[in-house]
Amino acid sequence: MANYHALIEDKVYIGGENALLEALQEQEITDVFDLRDTGTRAEGFPDDVTRHHYPIVEDTSGQENSVRAAIQAIKEAVNQGKSVYFHCAGGRNRTGTVATGVLLELGLASTVEEAEELAKQKRPDINIKQEMRDVLHGFYPAK
Repeated sequence: MANYHALIEDKVYIGGENALLEALQEQEITDVFDLRDTGTRAEGFPDDVTRHHYPIVEDTSGQENSVRAAIQAIKEAVNQGKSVYFHCAGGRNRTGTVATGVLLELGLASTVEEAEELAKQKRPDINIKQEMRDVLHGFYPAK
């Protein structure tokens, strides 16, 4: 079984850094978004895949701009027809946060709770810390 998951079939894949090369071998991914604060290009990373670095620092306040930038960049890539993979270290907190925001931005969910639940259905490992959930609620207040 794969260590990564399809958030949106044939378009958006999510996981941890340890599943990156596996996903790149098995899926037609054009763009990778690395959410780690100290991310470096993985050994064996294909030259024909574009790597983007959108660092989000865990357990630190003031990450709103970083989270928003990552969500918007991934949304834009998807809207341009690209196939993306995004990851942090373990694929739980930062990846879950951005996955929740991407689902909301693409109109696939209407509340943070609904989007988080949908993301967890796709990747059960997701475990968003409260500080990141608060950032999402700031972007997407309940209507």
